[in-house]
Amino acid sequence: MPAPASMDKTETLAWLRRISGDLATATIQRLEDTLPWYADMPPARRSAVGLVAQAGITSFISWYEDPTSTPWIAADIFAVAPRELLRSVSLQQTLQLIRVTVEITEERVAGKGEHLREAILLYSRDVAFAAADVYARAAEARGLWDARLEALVVDSILTGEADEELPSRIAALGWHGHGEVAVLVGTTPPQFDIDQLRRTARKLGVDVLIGVQGSRLVLVLGRAEPPTRPDDLPVDLPFTDIAKRLEPGFGPGFLVLGPTVPALVEASQSARASLAGFAVARAWRHAPRPVEADDLLPERALAGDPLAKLTLVERIYRPLQAHSADLVTTLWSYLDNGRSLEATARELFVHPNTVRYRLKRVSEVIGWDATGPREALILQTALILGSIGTDAARRRAPQTRRSAP
Repeated sequence: MPAPASMDKTETLAWLRRISGDLATATIQRLEDTLPWYADMPPARRSAVGLVAQAGITSFISWYEDPTSTPWIAADIFAVAPRELLRSVSLQQTLQLIRVTVEITEERVAGKGEHLREAILLYSRDVAFAAADVYARAAEARGLWDARLEALVVDSILTGEADEELPSRIAALGWHGHGEVAVLVGTTPPQFDIDQLRRTARKLGVDVLIGVQGSRLVLVLGRAEPPTRPDDLPVDLPFTDIAKRLEPGFGPGFLVLGPTVPALVEASQSARASLAGFAVARAWRHAPRPVEADDLLPERALAGDPLAKLTLVERIYRPLQAHSADLVTTLWSYLDNGRSLEATARELFVHPNTVRYRLKRVSEVIGWDATGPREALILQTALILGSIGTDAARRRAPQTRRSAP
């Protein structure tokens, strides 16, 4: 229905209301003809988009009658669409919808006069801003929800209270990590730039879950393929090197890296070790930054960490004892004699070269070198804990035999 050449505002409003249905029908047809994404949508969503277009035309008529209704544009237009439409239709597609609707309306009112065309353009500008505001609010709400969900996931990993819902929660966060995982614990910087930390992690080939717990900053690191790999970046950069490159994103103080575990569902083991190490790191006067939690095993064991005690016994004492009793005896003597080869040789009635050979075998079996002061402390703590555990087992053994029927 063409626009009359001349009529007042009341007649224009009446005419616009009469053709509103035709405008909506023409808009839907133009969407199908020009926008492939609209034609590919399921019928229910196409219907929802049609409702949005119809609401936009109706809202324009109301606005043209009373321009002070501008604040209600977003509510008028987007309230008719189901909430899931915001997730299935992007902002770019929404702006395309607005453009098609404006084009159809401009074509139908051609010749009416510049004042109506200017009203359409002004209204379409306000609708575009309103659409951007709707999507911005939705993105902000999603960001807040993701932040709360991420905090919940990190807390579950730290406490070891992971349940069967943890994998689905991690997937909802868009976790792209695969394979090995390690937990890094440090202090929160005064000006914390979480986005910069994520960008750095992606460049290093890891995905990251971030938890801010007051003054403590926790990162769960998982292997991931970086979008663009620098030429100097190895395929699998060690987590120790990754921690060093992430170190500037932490505040001052200690930075502790937990041991590597095979998968994210086992990250609580790395988290327990890194948290225990972070709690006692000040006991090592010259601790590096970052420091591995396993390098703080003596301090953790003295603080009562059962995982550290078990690690020392399982990784040092028992392998040496299973390999050779001479290695345990030689290591005991070497450490008790102040790491003196000659004093150890005299006590054991062997040549100093024999002591050197046995110490070399100790290093080959367990990976620690007894000749270094720091590693000597680790080994001596392991020997003490192993001996205590052996004596306790021997004392329990007779009681068990006496109680047996």
